Amino acid sequence: MRYFVTGEQHRKALLNALVLMFLGYIVLLWVSNGLMFFHRMDLTPQSVIDYYLGSEALFTQPKSYEGMLEVLHFHLFSMGILVLTLTHLMLMTQFSTTLKIILSVTTYVSALADELGGWLVRFVHPLFAWFKVGAFVMLELSLASLLVIVIISLLRARKTLHTSTTN
Repeated sequence: MRYFVTGEQHRKALLNALVLMFLGYIVLLWVSNGLMFFHRMDLTPQSVIDYYLGSEALFTQPKSYEGMLEVLHFHLFSMGILVLTLTHLMLMTQFSTTLKIILSVTTYVSALADELGGWLVRFVHPLFAWFKVGAFVMLELSLASLLVIVIISLLRARKTLHTSTTN
């Protein structure tokens, strides 16, 4: 990430554009994550309980240990890389250190909590559905915040770059 540390985002228009395109891709990932969640359940604890424990009324089966383990295995890696990348990009912005620390910790904790929330509902107690809903909301908000902060920083750098090349 020498790119941010040395201030190259202010000098390298192409690299700046590539990082912005990557962030556009991550925005689409963020949207599809929300769509998938709301396709399966909503923000009510009962919908989370029905999804993980099954529902006779909806003719659904409880989630299996093996199925949940496969999802967890993939998500731990992919969410880890996503959060690492976004928090790393955010660390190189001009925003306050306090904001960076709070947002980094919130994102890591909410990503892990979101992954573990379904397990708690399925194998510990249905009341953890509240935890799952809260973790999902916090994860989506923290990812959105990271995206906005990094995009704003890069757009500011592009504006500075454009202004300095036209003068």
